Amino acid sequence: MTDTTALVPDIDSQLVPTPNEDDLPYRRSDFATFGDALDYAAKGKKGFNFHDPRGKLIRPYPFSELREDALAMAYRLIAHGVKPGDRIALIAETGPDFAALFCGAVYAGAWPVPLPLPTSFGGKDSYIDQIAVQMQSAEPKVLFYPEEIAGMAMASAERQNCEGISWQDFATRPAPPAELPRIAPDDVCFLQYSSGSTRFPHGVVVTHRSLLANLAAHSYGMEITEEDRCVSWLPWYHDMGLVGCFLSPVGNQFSVDYLKTEDFARRPLAWLDLISRNKGISVSFSPTFGYDICARRVSSQTNVTERFDLSRWRLAGNGADMIRPDVMQNFVNRFADAGFKASAFLPSYGLAEATLAVTLMPPGEGIRVELVEEERLSGSPRDLSRPARYRAIVNCGKPVRGMEVVVRGEDGKPVADHHIGKVWCRGTSLMHSYYRDKEATEACMVDGWLDTGDMGYMADGYLFIVGRAKDMIIINGKNHWPQDIEWAVEQLPGFNHGDIAAFALETEGGEEMPAVLVHCRVSDPEERRKLHDQIRDKVRSITGMNCVVELVPPRTLPRTSSGKLSRAKAKKLYLEGGIEPYKLAA
Repeated sequence: MTDTTALVPDIDSQLVPTPNEDDLPYRRSDFATFGDALDYAAKGKKGFNFHDPRGKLIRPYPFSELREDALAMAYRLIAHGVKPGDRIALIAETGPDFAALFCGAVYAGAWPVPLPLPTSFGGKDSYIDQIAVQMQSAEPKVLFYPEEIAGMAMASAERQNCEGISWQDFATRPAPPAELPRIAPDDVCFLQYSSGSTRFPHGVVVTHRSLLANLAAHSYGMEITEEDRCVSWLPWYHDMGLVGCFLSPVGNQFSVDYLKTEDFARRPLAWLDLISRNKGISVSFSPTFGYDICARRVSSQTNVTERFDLSRWRLAGNGADMIRPDVMQNFVNRFADAGFKASAFLPSYGLAEATLAVTLMPPGEGIRVELVEEERLSGSPRDLSRPARYRAIVNCGKPVRGMEVVVRGEDGKPVADHHIGKVWCRGTSLMHSYYRDKEATEACMVDGWLDTGDMGYMADGYLFIVGRAKDMIIINGKNHWPQDIEWAVEQLPGFNHGDIAAFALETEGGEEMPAVLVHCRVSDPEERRKLHDQIRDKVRSITGMNCVVELVPPRTLPRTSSGKLSRAKAKKLYLEGGIEPYKLAA
């Protein structure tokens, strides 16, 4: 038995974190239902551990305690009139309250629906709109929320004539024991709304069978062991945070240390501090921007060797957005002296419609990149009069256990290795459907295969993702990926990842032309004009044509609830006048 208390000297001596090891035989999510998984995990000593903004342990929460609280919540829900199949909306704040309510809803046969917390992106009204629209789709019986956001939560609930209850209030209500429904593997476990689903939300219906299949698949793919321990700041309303860092620890019986997402946003290096202090932490996932912001926050004066110890970080997962090799290399450059190994990087590809993981890089292989000619990406013949330009495409790994992946051309037939096409996948962990949207379900699911909407290619059994098909900008018959334009502009001095949004605008003649919105931190009018012209020339060098360049105030570009840039929303706001660019001097 490992006593992790001695490994975490900074925590309150009265609080003991859940251990990395115990005597419970390890099982890779081979359960019929998630309730069965929690019943089993509760027999051991592992569990969740919640930390304050500085990484101090404030609440160890063993799975045994989670199960006890979840059963009490199930009894309260049943006493409140909740029946199997009812949707239960939950504002997904990282903490014991959400965890107990989510699992309690599962025990009661209801369908938990995690919804996002407010973020610093957008205002109060846009948050209320987002929650209200997602609830309109899900039609929940009740919305549970933390008392601190009662005003916004109730405003959303009232729009849908839905009951709203704070979880602090609900926890004080009687919990008379009741008979729990018998749950079958093909029953629905939960509804997952993607972080960007605001105007036309798609609720992904995930069954117990699909969930457990994916939990087992990514456990095998990552080679998780009974000694592994995870740390996470990912939000529980996003599939990578919910499935990978909340449900997987239960199904695969490993302890987790949590920072709240908003705490990570304010103090990103607290994530690395926590990994350094707790010598048992070996697994953590982040989108590219998480690694980027940490590398940027370390100043040249910081002695990373003294502050951090990242030598035991075995799996540094990367997913949820396009993986940028330059950002990953910068992270290695910054933290190699602290023991971080480039081979720890574990690129992945997944989506909520597949529950979570579709492909994973085999552990230890790190980030592998292929340089692809721009002409291959654009689908146009090579212009031999111009020097070849290349883009680095990251290897996203091999299909997880029980998953098939194929790349298809425009005719729907599979294409050979290194040929770009639409990525399709098939496996037990695919969603049942989009909730109450037969048309959208039939549009993306054909004969058991899921059209992911992503473009990529296969090579020797590995998947390489190129971009989202719907984001593609087509100019004079040539394809341009917005990421290429954004990355090129980011190479100019003074820009950060996420400062640029590229998309297509339609001209009066019906043709497309590129538009680029750029966060501008320059106040001098002449310098703004110079910057504008630099950006215009950079984009012209890539696309071969003039473009619309708009300099906008910092923090103007909209984000999804998980913090990713939303090109679609940026375009919509720009066309509607919701984003007001700076006026340039003549």
